[in-house]
Amino acid sequence: MELKGLLQVYEFITEMSDIGVRAIDAHGMLVVCNEKMKELEGVTNQEVEKRTAREIIDFRVEESLLQQVLHSGQSIRNHKKTFWNQKGQEITTINNILPIDKDGRILGAVEFARDISTQEFMMYQPLRRYGQPLTFETITAVSAEMKNVISTAKVAATSRIPVMLIGESGTGKDMIAEGIHHTLSIPNEQFITLICRRDEETVIAQLEKYITENKNITFFGERIEYLSMSAQEKIVELLKIHETKNHVFIASIGGDPIELISNGKLSKSLYFFFSSITIRVPSLRERKEDIMPFVNDYFLRYRQNFGSIVKGLSDEVEEILLSYDWPGNLKELEVLLDEIASLVTTEEFITYDMLPAYFRWKVQDIHRQENNTKSELFIVQTVKDLRPLDQYIREVEDYYVIKALEFFSGNVSKTAQALGMKRQSLQYRMKRMKEAADKE
Repeated sequence: MELKGLLQVYEFITEMSDIGVRAIDAHGMLVVCNEKMKELEGVTNQEVEKRTAREIIDFRVEESLLQQVLHSGQSIRNHKKTFWNQKGQEITTINNILPIDKDGRILGAVEFARDISTQEFMMYQPLRRYGQPLTFETITAVSAEMKNVISTAKVAATSRIPVMLIGESGTGKDMIAEGIHHTLSIPNEQFITLICRRDEETVIAQLEKYITENKNITFFGERIEYLSMSAQEKIVELLKIHETKNHVFIASIGGDPIELISNGKLSKSLYFFFSSITIRVPSLRERKEDIMPFVNDYFLRYRQNFGSIVKGLSDEVEEILLSYDWPGNLKELEVLLDEIASLVTTEEFITYDMLPAYFRWKVQDIHRQENNTKSELFIVQTVKDLRPLDQYIREVEDYYVIKALEFFSGNVSKTAQALGMKRQSLQYRMKRMKEAADKE
């Protein structure tokens, strides 16, 4: 194929790709920006053409990772980036930025951006997948504890004053926050979640952008203790400046506010701003009567959406779920149900062998007590139990470390000695497991 034909093929592939592609030449000028990259940035063809025209005269692409790679000649891979594009949309991408090297000469740099915005959003707000507003009617709550939470939240919605939500990861604080938004006596036009475990400069920029708008907005600062003290004080300053507007401000933290303040993780002034109404969202182990109604609602939606015939859990699995402590709370339960549902074909009831292997390791003591049988640690009985080997080994290692820590009542030095490893190595594994649990 001659050169012109090849160029047309390459152009077609680039434009049709669902990966964002952007490239600059050796002088830093933008030479390629495909449709997906324009979509991610929220810009039009005309805007890109105007930008390119300016660059031809005296403009260069802003100092960025592309420029860094161009100057260093070193690739940057799997770089996670969260930003708000020109349309005000929150975008998260995984980027690979590579130098264009021809016989040792750098001709430019190219960036490949994979859009993971949906996956990232679902990770922090899983119930959003159902395409419904998260109202208090959406929340499955039969326990007295959750009914009290919802009752207090409705009072907060009526008063429109700042609210602080306190609870462990995965308890559903985001659901309560949006429930307040949808119950406001005078509706707000938009609900914006500021996920504070991400880049704090981006979080503050987003708040600064929207807080000055004339429309009424409900702001939810998710886990504000993840922000630095300087960022928290900046947020207090912004909130007080715009306090007279008809916005509604809600924040959440993952632990006792007094302890967080004492440990220098929570600004006292930020806490006081939000503490007019404080709502503690209980862990799932404190309200286990909510487990089965949630499971039943989950499978009801699953039947409606996928035409499944699954009716629910076997008695054995139900007893296991009710006996388990749920350290990841409601989010852990939902992720587990997602994994179970992915295996459902023609089954009417979820049986023990359909539980993921890693979960069976966690509940093996419960299962052994109920069945009065000896259970094996490494359960691989059917094809459904097979997992990627590296994932399987990681889960086995995590389980082994957790059990060892339990034997020594959490004493790191004694556990490390028993496992034949350095104390720092064990602490690294513990940190990794905690970060993975927080993401759940």
